[in-house]
Amino acid sequence: MTHPDWTPVTRQGRGDTIGDIVAAGADRIGAAPGVGDEARELAAMIDHTLLRPEAARADIEKLCDEARRHGFASVCVNPAWIPACASQLRHSPVRVCSVIGFPFGATLPEVKAFETRMVRDEGAQEFDMVINVGALKSRDDALVLRDVEGVVRAAGYNGTVKVILETAYLTDDEKVRACHLAQRAGAHFVKTSTGYAPGGATVADIALMRRTVGEKMGVKASGGIRDAATALRMIEAGASRIGASASVKIVGGGAGAPAGKY
Repeated sequence: MTHPDWTPVTRQGRGDTIGDIVAAGADRIGAAPGVGDEARELAAMIDHTLLRPEAARADIEKLCDEARRHGFASVCVNPAWIPACASQLRHSPVRVCSVIGFPFGATLPEVKAFETRMVRDEGAQEFDMVINVGALKSRDDALVLRDVEGVVRAAGYNGTVKVILETAYLTDDEKVRACHLAQRAGAHFVKTSTGYAPGGATVADIALMRRTVGEKMGVKASGGIRDAATALRMIEAGASRIGASASVKIVGGGAGAPAGKY
């Protein structure tokens, strides 16, 4: 399924600049005053993330300010903070992303769909849902499919749905099956991790996911990406979006908001 926010990958690999990477598969280009071209292009591929349970309103406001200033693709926050982010970013190109069924994905499909509708109505435009890992490992593909389909329907035509596979818990065969189910359900991205599992994104997993979903679906690398070199390795392997709490550091802008497990 091709989504308005997703530009198909036309070739693999990284050229001499981030501009080449963006031409090869980035789904957004943005600009921020005072940021160099390469950092600006990298920033446009990053979901600036703060999912720590102790995050306070001041932290969320800082996150939004940084996202606007650096030109990040979105801010990714817990559902309770969606109204605040939507209000602060209303006149900004930065999108607002909510996690769904976070962090374990083990709730009922109807609950995930309801949560999606609620945050959509509060201003969320992107939805990072956690797959039902136990159902996948039990080979209950019908439940996994229904789970994702419910979120896709609730997100609406303009919503972008990213399916978190939690790759640290899966075999390669299970990762491939999860990718195929996400595609069948109409999701727009597959994503590696919540940041709460024993492991995060790896180059091998990104490459496997890209091979599996092909060119018409996004791949988001998240979990343990704390510097530009790691982000670029993920992009070279096939990632079209990066989830990070160290986003400001990655683009060379300083310490940024309080770091989380991303």
